[in-house]
Amino acid sequence: MSSSNPNTTGGPSASTPAAVPTTPSASGTSAASDKLLMVRSVDLLKSKDGQNRLEHHTDAYFSDKLIVRRGQTFQMWVEFSRPFNPKSDKLQLLLKLDSIFSSNPGIRISVPLVDVLEDSRWEMKIVEQKDKRVRLAVNTLPTASIGRYKVTVESFSQRGRLLFPCTPNDIYMLFNPWCEDDPVFLDNEAERKEYVLNSMGRIYYGTEQQIGARTWNFAQFEQDILEACLFLLEKGQVAMTEWRDPVIVSRMVSALVNSNDDRGVLMGNWSDSFEGGTTPTAWSGSGDILRRYYKSSGKPVKFGQCWVYAGVTTSVLRCLGIPTRCVTNFSSAHDTDLSLTTDIYLDEKLELIKDETSDSVWNFHVWNESWMTRQDLPAGNGGWQVVDATPQELSQGSYRCGPTPVSAVRNGQVDLKFDTPFVFAEVNSDRIYWQKKPDGSLSQVHVEKNSIGQHISTKAVGSDARVDITHLYKYPEGSEEERIAVETASRFGSKPTLYPSPTVNDVSIEIVMDGAGPRIGGDAKLSIVLKNTSSKQRTASLLYEVMVMYYTGVLKDTVKKDRIPIDLKPQETKTIPWTLQYNEYMNHLVDQGALMLTVTGRVNQTKQILATQLNFRLRTPDLIITPLEDAVVGKELTVKITFQNPLSQVLKNVLFRIEGLGMQSIRMIEHGDVEKLETVTLMEKFVPTVSGSQKLLASMDCRQLTQVHGFADIVVKPE
Repeated sequence: MSSSNPNTTGGPSASTPAAVPTTPSASGTSAASDKLLMVRSVDLLKSKDGQNRLEHHTDAYFSDKLIVRRGQTFQMWVEFSRPFNPKSDKLQLLLKLDSIFSSNPGIRISVPLVDVLEDSRWEMKIVEQKDKRVRLAVNTLPTASIGRYKVTVESFSQRGRLLFPCTPNDIYMLFNPWCEDDPVFLDNEAERKEYVLNSMGRIYYGTEQQIGARTWNFAQFEQDILEACLFLLEKGQVAMTEWRDPVIVSRMVSALVNSNDDRGVLMGNWSDSFEGGTTPTAWSGSGDILRRYYKSSGKPVKFGQCWVYAGVTTSVLRCLGIPTRCVTNFSSAHDTDLSLTTDIYLDEKLELIKDETSDSVWNFHVWNESWMTRQDLPAGNGGWQVVDATPQELSQGSYRCGPTPVSAVRNGQVDLKFDTPFVFAEVNSDRIYWQKKPDGSLSQVHVEKNSIGQHISTKAVGSDARVDITHLYKYPEGSEEERIAVETASRFGSKPTLYPSPTVNDVSIEIVMDGAGPRIGGDAKLSIVLKNTSSKQRTASLLYEVMVMYYTGVLKDTVKKDRIPIDLKPQETKTIPWTLQYNEYMNHLVDQGALMLTVTGRVNQTKQILATQLNFRLRTPDLIITPLEDAVVGKELTVKITFQNPLSQVLKNVLFRIEGLGMQSIRMIEHGDVEKLETVTLMEKFVPTVSGSQKLLASMDCRQLTQVHGFADIVVKPE
């Protein structure tokens, strides 16, 4: 615990805090409560095996500093010159995030003392008081900027205000994959252990026929690595207010790990000579590279190639708390002209025209994927994002790439940011051979549709096995969905007329939902409506896929997919009923019962692409609240609350919360289990204290069913 010597925490001596005296009380008394409230010492409880570091999953960091994850509570002790009096004394923490660059204005946060902590707020409360010491629980924001915060304790009493800087005891704040309100939240503990806490990984190389693997030490918890990572963020010179956003931080890191335009960590070298530096194949981990860079105040380390860039990027992002993995793509295309194709030019004799063939195909290329929500994009694009620090092409003026949603690459949605066209071409471009004629015109002589993007690989969760994740990046080669993705993508490229466009667009498609939509526990019934506006018959094969989605827009997994053959007569409108049965989705649902239905297809006669998507949720039942008599101030009122379990499964550990009607605090009722389809009736008694129109709110919560609530308007009569 804390010592009475104020210098043990690096703060000023007790006799020299900065005091701002106020006028003494009129009576001139020198009672103990009137004395200045001086902070003698602060103990941030930062030991590796202590509660803070263990609860925040930061006990592996070599550092002896307090390292916490945002959106979570940490504890600290403050010792005063006299006992703290909650009635007349006040207390707050001042947190400062400052930059070494004067152009970056930094951040100031005041953390007030409150009686009850609420989620998603900067605030603190006293959880224990012993003599002159208090133990504080401090709540942090799940969207706070990450970084190294300087801490000052500010104490107020009737005699004045005092500041106690805790220098050099700073607090390091990181992203929090364990916190549901953090955009990097990952709901699987085994995956969190792998993609955040594991410091050893495997990186794949070679060719698609001969895949090699090397073990890499990410070293994200080693000495000086956290400091090196925060030093790197400073080099990005992005406003510290943006350090709260994993999209911006990962994009910044992809630029800073290469040295091309910002004197970042690694200098690339693809020549035969590595004089004056380390051969890229000689590195076996990121620790030495990051320490060298940090200790030299930012001198680029020689030399890197793609797997070294990816290894270092994994280290930096895992260290900062963003779940990240290394991914290897075999037969990886490098599209230089934004055509979204890999173009090879031949002369009349079918010999390669070298100076015109600038696109290339790498045997393998290693990049990263980081896990986060994408509130800046349409729903369904959260989850794994490609982040690539290997300098290949400029992106908005810097050598960087990503974060690119893997789901957008799969569907050919290359209009979505960031750098989706480039990543799409790496994994799914067609290799097109062009012959140049004497007049300079070009003709296609051959197309390879399935040679690019093979055996996309990453290390398995919890073992050293290789996992093939090609299916996350593209549909099966040659399938109709894969061809639609390629052609959809190419229309946004520099050669939009490369693939035959539809002759006409005379078929429309939409998904229709009746009324307020399906209820949880029942079958979800929607309709797919097709209209043929032409005077000719139209046929198509529709593919539908329905996926479970978190409320953040991150897709979890496919619940059901199938094909529907379509035959439309001239001028016909056809409504196809679509049903998702309860037993098909019951074991897949997450948080708020959100689903995404995607329907795609192609009209056989015209080659028109049909595509539509609908996000819908399974509605939860309401709680029915019924007052059983008139409400009168000071008189007991009985209220009936009714709830029916809509699911054919038991609800475990059901908790009801009731508030409103002028009550000062929430009433919690731990009900236990509710059997399948059972109806529960609660009889609750209240004594209204205020007359007039009031609301009574109730909610029910359990792991299997959320978002269940109800309210009643109750007019309370005066006595």
